Amino acid sequence: MKPLDLCFRLVCSLIAISTVCGFYLPGLAPVNFCEEDKKTSDCQNEIQVFVNRLDSVESVLPYEYDVFDLCKDDQEKRPSENLGQVLFGERIETSPYKLKFRKDEPCHKVCTKLYDTSKQEDKVKLDFLKRGMELNYQHHWIVDNMPVTWCYDVEDGQKYCNPGFPIGCLVNLDGRSKDACVINSEFNKKNTYYLFNHVDITITYHSGENESWRGARLVGARLEPKSIKHSEENSQSCEGPPMDIPKEFTGNLKVTYSYSVKFEHTDQIKWASRWDYILVSMPHTNIQWFSIMNSLVIVLFLSGMVAMIMLRTLHKDIARYNQVDQADLVKIHLQSGLAYEDAQEESGWKQVHGDVFRPPRSGMLLSVFLGQGAQIFIMTFITLFLACLGFLSPANRGALMTCAVVLWVLLGTPAGYVSARMYKSFGGEKWKTNVLLTALLCPGIVFADFFLMNLILWVEGSSAAIPFGTLVAILALWFGISVPLTFVGAYVGFKKPVIELPVRTNQIPRQIPEQSFFTKPVPGIIMGGILPFGCIFIQLFFILNSIWSHQMYYMFGFLFLVFIILLITCSEATVLLCYFHLCAEDYHWWWRSFLTSGFTAVYLFIYAVHYFFSKLQIQGAASTILYFGYTMIMVLIFFLFTGTIGFFACFWFVNKIYSVVKVD
Repeated sequence: MKPLDLCFRLVCSLIAISTVCGFYLPGLAPVNFCEEDKKTSDCQNEIQVFVNRLDSVESVLPYEYDVFDLCKDDQEKRPSENLGQVLFGERIETSPYKLKFRKDEPCHKVCTKLYDTSKQEDKVKLDFLKRGMELNYQHHWIVDNMPVTWCYDVEDGQKYCNPGFPIGCLVNLDGRSKDACVINSEFNKKNTYYLFNHVDITITYHSGENESWRGARLVGARLEPKSIKHSEENSQSCEGPPMDIPKEFTGNLKVTYSYSVKFEHTDQIKWASRWDYILVSMPHTNIQWFSIMNSLVIVLFLSGMVAMIMLRTLHKDIARYNQVDQADLVKIHLQSGLAYEDAQEESGWKQVHGDVFRPPRSGMLLSVFLGQGAQIFIMTFITLFLACLGFLSPANRGALMTCAVVLWVLLGTPAGYVSARMYKSFGGEKWKTNVLLTALLCPGIVFADFFLMNLILWVEGSSAAIPFGTLVAILALWFGISVPLTFVGAYVGFKKPVIELPVRTNQIPRQIPEQSFFTKPVPGIIMGGILPFGCIFIQLFFILNSIWSHQMYYMFGFLFLVFIILLITCSEATVLLCYFHLCAEDYHWWWRSFLTSGFTAVYLFIYAVHYFFSKLQIQGAASTILYFGYTMIMVLIFFLFTGTIGFFACFWFVNKIYSVVKVD
């Protein structure tokens, strides 16, 4: 079999598997469960409930499960976490909630916590728990690698399933309360906290009796949080009035945590599609289609404009420039008596052919940005492609971030190569400085920002703080793998001959005529970023929701399509404005082409500011600093990515038009 045929069949097989397995490519192994008396080596009876960090939409600071003084597992064990989970601040650990398959529990008490407010230690613990209820911190439980959801009715009779549930809620002095307190009319005492210390868990399973597997597989896990003040007289009951805690509570408090569990059988839900009921209640698909249609309209508009320029205006320009040869000029001179110089006078973009490839100012910095941008572009493309195939699904926790980091580390070679090639074409000679800046400048800015944000998380005691060992590992990946690969790419790039340009550059720069308002640099750059941003702002809303509002993002097919549309839009908008500037005889296009599409990142930042004030309810200086600190990292990465796309589209365009026109 030929290698090409083998690769083609492998790709087809992967696509076929992704269609069949849905979110579980490349094959997260299903776990079979069975009853105690039917337990075998390939079938287990105990269902372990894992707990993750607690987070809030009103605070950027997540905390570990133990910080809120909740029930702990006596034999606490942490499952191994990948790099992506650590960077995202996930802290998964075992819980004391031990379930047996198909063994219903009407009321099982887990532990009891006692608080004596006269003791400083107990008072601090209780105050922190009340602060968590005030900020609406959410539990995140996991059963069989699947989030335990809290489903409740919303407007228009629809049901929303949230992959988390609150630890409690607060009814304020004015009687107003958070959403969690609205679910029960008994939560009506003003200036009172209601602690959700009981959960009714419902496990849904699908059974099968065939040759491939026996027993049952879990296809759903839901719960309903409740607030119950347990009665000491009836220790077997999980009924009673709400567990209310006055805001200014003094004295002794006894909190008992409990749960009930029941199992339900279903034949309608298959194991491979068990995430559907969670994801269906996420942002609606019709809004995503609206985003795609909106982006396609912009692309069609730009494509029409570019096609009109290419096929009509540009074609006429080239034909007009090339039809007047030396003999025609002499004939015109003899018949009309015009001066020879007047007869051959040119106009438009051809007039600057002797300056259009003049090296830009700060060519070193531009080449470094282009190298980093190429690295980010390749990393993003491969990551999104793998996500479309299902490798980086929500079921595979932390895989998306792990893949992005590993790819960025391994793609140091293209960064060094692109930077070296462009710097050499600019006539640069300080190759050592170029390589060092390519390897260290932009990653150094990102790491410095990330480190400062991490210091704030350390001070606040948040679970999102990256351990010191992980920071050392990231530095080792950077300096041990990425930097050497960047040097290798730069070495190859500098060994290559200089990029051959279609026209020669004059020694004396041509004077640029007075420009109109729309052909000046700043207005052109500001206009250039509007259309690319218009293609992505709806998709950007869902991405920000997944980061800051803790919603699951799973529509990677839509995201990949918008990514392709963004590439086309950045390229076309930059080419269009570049042509207008060249026609105005302004040949400073190098930096302008990079900044025109790169200015989309400024609109991204403006939208992030709008999202912060209009959509989020974040409180506290630390959370605000963290939000904008991480946003600046996103903006820098997006700036390098979009700027590089626009530059190389414009570079190809300028090379193309000046290579087909005759220049004496």
